[in-house]
Amino acid sequence: MGKRGFAYIALFMVNTIYAANYLVAKGIMPNYVQPSGFIFFRVGGAVMLFSILRFFIKEKVEKKDFGRLILAGLFGVAINQLFFFNGLNLTSPINASIIMTSNPILVLIISHIVLREVLTKMKILGVIIGAIGAVLLLLSTKSGNSVHASVLGDLMVFINAMSYGVYLVIVKPLLSKYKPTTVIFWVFFFGFLFVLPFGFKQAIEVEWNALPVNVLRGVFYVIVFTTFLAYLLNIFALKIVSPSVSSTYIYLQPVLAGLFAFLYDHYFNNSSGFSQDITWFKLLCTIMIFTGVYLVGRKKAVYEPKSEV
Repeated sequence: MGKRGFAYIALFMVNTIYAANYLVAKGIMPNYVQPSGFIFFRVGGAVMLFSILRFFIKEKVEKKDFGRLILAGLFGVAINQLFFFNGLNLTSPINASIIMTSNPILVLIISHIVLREVLTKMKILGVIIGAIGAVLLLLSTKSGNSVHASVLGDLMVFINAMSYGVYLVIVKPLLSKYKPTTVIFWVFFFGFLFVLPFGFKQAIEVEWNALPVNVLRGVFYVIVFTTFLAYLLNIFALKIVSPSVSSTYIYLQPVLAGLFAFLYDHYFNNSSGFSQDITWFKLLCTIMIFTGVYLVGRKKAVYEPKSEV
């Protein structure tokens, strides 16, 4: 198996971890840990773990690249994670996972703005179809068709998806110069500085002695798996594949999140009712977003002019 094969396996693992995270984090917030405080622990814990790796793998970074690393920390850690957890706290895990599938479309738009990637007619059509699906999903939430969702929560998750798209485009050039462990350490270091003023107050309010064992396990999962391992695997994969390829694996999340919600409701906790948020209308919205993403990621046909590559 070549490097690309390992990259694809890594991306599959990343999105499986993220899919489970919707339920794990939702079960902890806000009763035990507030969203921003959770991010404080999540990012702070990851910085310590990445520091251990950096101790063994040392590499110097040029001064001119710190500006890009700071931006990557802002968009890839601070804005991304603060908006995601605060949004997930308000909305349904199912809604959140569906909205996240808009990420590949956002990556395309951002790549066009930042990297001057040319948009073909087919890609523009994909953006329009995907956007309609996302808007319909938000409108269905506003009309009260979702049991655990809210418009504000959905919008915050969408901002998170957009921020993560910016991060993928910003961080890619750095991976051609430095080791993934070097890049991810500095991204989280600067990200933690941005998170600090927003999460510190909620973090010190957590009563650790009162937390049940299953909640402590959930916090451990979010810090070690959802943050440290997932980001590490993703950045290793991103060194090999393009941001657009990396973002397309996000399609797995709503499918796996829906499966995990069903299993959770029927075999572990019948009272949560998260699986009630899986409706035929949401499946239609998902299909529209998937169609849009497919058109965006579809390779250019032979008859299209080379200037559009």
